[in-house]
Amino acid sequence: MRLGEMAEWLARGGDVQGYQQDFWPALDFPISLYHWDTSKKPLCPDVSFTTATAPTETDLQIKKIREQLDQLIPHRPFSHVNTTTSAAHSVATIFNAKATYCSGDQLDILLEVRDFLGQRKKYGGDFLRARISSPELKAGASGRVTDFNNGTYLVSFTLFWVGRISVSLLLIHPSEGVSALWRARNMGYDKVIFTGQFANGTSQVFTECGLVLNTSAELCQYLDQRDQEAFYCVKPPQVSCDALAQLKSKNKEVSYLSSLEKSLFVRSNMGMEIMKNFSSIEVSSCNNQKTPVTERCKPGMRSSIPDAYVWNNTWNLDSCNLSQFQTEIQIKDCLKGKLIYIIGDSTTRQWMMYFTKNIKTLKSIDLHGFGILRHQLVVDLERNIYIQWQRHGYPCVSSHKYSAKGNEYLARVIDRIAGDKNTTIVFSLGQHFRFFPIDIFIRRAINVHKAIERLFLRSPDTKVILRGENTRGINNDPERLSDFHGYIQSLVLKDIFQDLNVGVIDAWDMTIAYGTNDVHPPEYVVENQINIFLNYIC
Repeated sequence: MRLGEMAEWLARGGDVQGYQQDFWPALDFPISLYHWDTSKKPLCPDVSFTTATAPTETDLQIKKIREQLDQLIPHRPFSHVNTTTSAAHSVATIFNAKATYCSGDQLDILLEVRDFLGQRKKYGGDFLRARISSPELKAGASGRVTDFNNGTYLVSFTLFWVGRISVSLLLIHPSEGVSALWRARNMGYDKVIFTGQFANGTSQVFTECGLVLNTSAELCQYLDQRDQEAFYCVKPPQVSCDALAQLKSKNKEVSYLSSLEKSLFVRSNMGMEIMKNFSSIEVSSCNNQKTPVTERCKPGMRSSIPDAYVWNNTWNLDSCNLSQFQTEIQIKDCLKGKLIYIIGDSTTRQWMMYFTKNIKTLKSIDLHGFGILRHQLVVDLERNIYIQWQRHGYPCVSSHKYSAKGNEYLARVIDRIAGDKNTTIVFSLGQHFRFFPIDIFIRRAINVHKAIERLFLRSPDTKVILRGENTRGINNDPERLSDFHGYIQSLVLKDIFQDLNVGVIDAWDMTIAYGTNDVHPPEYVVENQINIFLNYIC
């Protein structure tokens, strides 16, 4: 369908949603984890386990998801950068533009993408980021992008607040760049080198480690047979594999992108504004009396995007009511008698930093670890508050040394938590997995899903919170760290955990709405994540 055909439909009295429903299939992530085609061999068998046995249920789940993702991200070869999507040449049109909009209105923008020669693209797949904002009001919200897969897109915003609103539509990567990133990601496990330090009496021996090692040398195998997760080190001569004491990592000088593909990832071709010539949108109240939402936000609720926005730096949801835990007393009253397990990466370690900074009565317990990645525990004995943070298991990508003995897979941590109505588990997966083929991430998510099912069987009152992955902005290493990788992982997580009664903190949507561009968001963003968490548990 052409852009003009959509305009014709709308001119005949149809609305944008009706056009989508009548002419376009829903383009939500097309994955179902619960129906499997078992007639074919796995598309990408896990290279960590070389057995002749039939594929497991998890293998088949991974295969199915990989096939769906490959369909979602088709191969887009190109011979010259000029034939790829150009932000400057693409055309964005506000549909039914008004002099003044009312709060609660929807703003629809039709986007026709073109290449550097001005030719209209005939396929979609561009990685776009849509946002509205009012900096003076400290307000922002993300937009919903519908890809018609023919070079046109519908970008929809809900105008949540009154004031002057700026519209931003960024071309993060063209579809050709997305295709290249996807292919490069899944070609190798060697973009990161892990170094293992083995203790040998009073001396140390260092060897190469990794999720997969392409070597004929004898290996130390650190395997979880049940969950089929593995980590390997080259075995030092005359040293036990049990002597692995510390790990660290660094990026390896390797790339799976061609020289032509790399030209798509210079800074001038990433994160380019498509709507730089658009004027601000004026939004008035129009005497619209919005009915207050009375239902409290709680775990298990699902909402569409955009359904939330930032105003005065505070996160608001349209579908449920978020109470504000603003004072130390309010937070302590909520946490009284609670046992909190936080498992993840440094973005969840920010939660520990927030709690210890803002609850003065929390005391740190020395667990005799070392480094910034050590396990942490804080307690308030008077109010019986217990909060623990630990990193998730392999892969943990860090130039800082950390103990190899603290690498527990998330599913195993959940399995040893008894659980009760006062126990909460917060977990996050994402940033450290961007460096590796997607199969590793999918397997981890499925194993965590199974562990939560086991937890709910023995303790249905335990609360589980999934803190989603956040954006990290434009960086100079997109092959390893592009937000495209994080976006795909966010889609996978939402789909895998959609059937469980877990609370979801959509850090992806939040960080777009706040307009943050740091892997570690500012404290006011972390504070609003924790406020959602407190609403879920109190």
